[in-house]
Amino acid sequence: MFIIAVMVKLNETAAGVTFAVRVQPRARRNALVGELGDVLKVALTAPPVDGKANEACIEFFAEALNLPRSAVMIASGETSRNKVLRVRGITAAEFKKRLQTRADAW
Repeated sequence: MFIIAVMVKLNETAAGVTFAVRVQPRARRNALVGELGDVLKVALTAPPVDGKANEACIEFFAEALNLPRSAVMIASGETSRNKVLRVRGITAAEFKKRLQTRADAW
């Protein structure tokens, strides 16, 4: 168990919450690995081809935050391991609470 979003920088705007992630594709399982500075590190089983890792990243955070898939989008970094995600319909405080609840279950 680890505490989520202690150092992770969350930007809350009218459009939603944005945060940075570092994706590790072709992992053994989908999981939130931890924090790397002010970035969340996520391991995904999907390969980084044809947008599969991007789709897996969106699905991972939608499920983890208990939100519809349409509420999560990649704001920047579609072709990079370093991405910025935007989540609509949630506050920064609620983001931390939901992600921590999910992390406790891992």
